[in-house]
Amino acid sequence: MNAAPLSGLYAPSLALVTDLYQLTMAYGYWQQGMQDREAVFHLYFRKAPFQGGYAVAAGLALAVDWVENLQFSDDDLTYLGSLRGSKGAALFPVEFLEYLRQLKFTCDIDAVPEGTVVFGNEPMMRVRGPLLQAQLLETALLTLLNFQTLIATKAARIREAAGPGDQVLEFGLRRAQGFDGGLGASRAAYLGGADATSNVLAGQRYGIPVRGTHAHSWVQAFGDETQAFSAYAQAFPDDSVFLVDTYDTIEGVRQAIKVARDMRANGHELSGIRLDSGDLAYLSREARAVLDEAGFTKTRIVASNDLEENLITSLKQQGARIDTWGVGTQLVTAYNQAALGGVYKLAALRKADDSGWDFTIKLSEQVAKTSIPGILQVRRYLNEYGKPRADMLYNTAEPLPDQLTLIDPADNTRRLAIKPETKFRELLEPVFRQGQRVLDLPTLAESRAHAQREVQSLDPSIRRFLNPHVYPVGLEKTLCDYRTQLILEKRPVRGA
Repeated sequence: MNAAPLSGLYAPSLALVTDLYQLTMAYGYWQQGMQDREAVFHLYFRKAPFQGGYAVAAGLALAVDWVENLQFSDDDLTYLGSLRGSKGAALFPVEFLEYLRQLKFTCDIDAVPEGTVVFGNEPMMRVRGPLLQAQLLETALLTLLNFQTLIATKAARIREAAGPGDQVLEFGLRRAQGFDGGLGASRAAYLGGADATSNVLAGQRYGIPVRGTHAHSWVQAFGDETQAFSAYAQAFPDDSVFLVDTYDTIEGVRQAIKVARDMRANGHELSGIRLDSGDLAYLSREARAVLDEAGFTKTRIVASNDLEENLITSLKQQGARIDTWGVGTQLVTAYNQAALGGVYKLAALRKADDSGWDFTIKLSEQVAKTSIPGILQVRRYLNEYGKPRADMLYNTAEPLPDQLTLIDPADNTRRLAIKPETKFRELLEPVFRQGQRVLDLPTLAESRAHAQREVQSLDPSIRRFLNPHVYPVGLEKTLCDYRTQLILEKRPVRGA
């Protein structure tokens, strides 16, 4: 048992951030001599989260870091060697563990850049390389991209609700799923559109601006609100935001104004007040009126208290005078969807005689869960204004016909003909080639700016929260026809 359950967790090697069955499959491939057969996997989700119309891709930088440092350490191999099967024998033989010790990553990886808007069934990442290696990447890639994409999407929705003129602050660390959940959520929230975080470690690690006010305990620790606010202003004369609802909100605003007048007399300004409870629409209007009447028209009103995109929308519709939104629990826990549900599916396997590809498919009674075979790329077609028009999935291993037609995989009667002159861009970009990184990753701030441009490029009907318009995502016709043929080949014919 590790005596340091937290500080000892993140050792130099993170190779064991995987599920056991990835390693048992890897051993099986090795035992069967299949470990080096070339394979192609795609990572994607089937349905946009939060009943929304899109998702914001995130997590690639973390995935790149993990892949670049993928190596089994002596401690990893000692642990794997200690595992036993049901009969007491070693689960993995010494020879296989030695193979893992010498393993060098040689896969190609293509991925959608962080901040790009993506839709259901579109590969966010394509992994191509030796079967055993590509299999071992699955769990870590999914846990990184699933969570980061989920939170970045939630943040983008909150950013949409707040509007371009308001600030969004991520305040969720104390309600996050542990240190790692809080740190990852802060990163993804900033990428998705939050302006700052209360998480100091995230500020240090990722360069995110940090913001904060004070708690109710600060006010309680003094004789009254005036003393509390004055003491805080002495400590932070140019960066004070007073929490005014410890006792009576509007009276708290008046006490804040008393201190703010003293601050102004000494050449400083009160940055803002914070409301953390009660009827935020009513209280913010009242607070704004009191502040404005006293001459503090530029003092911001910060609101917190279980905010999320739908409540923010409602408050704005009620005429709330809030200009800074502190969003915590609902953002970092991705309320009300616990997980993105991304999957990682084998789509192509090199023939044993190296004569070509076997394109593979996973069938399901649910049409949405039937996978797409091939070595896929996503092509985004643009309208005359350069905005997204439709996305096409196609198999890069087969030539494209002159006339392109998109077919809805859920309803092959829904089709869209693409004019040859239509402009497009390919979404999956090279990240690794033969195990070596070939992409210079953008900064987090650059990915954040990209995300905001991407979301705003979507039609408002796709961005809306209630019953969003379905963005067209289709299979290129020859790929759709091949998929149907493969389904018929693999699905047994039952008698009546």
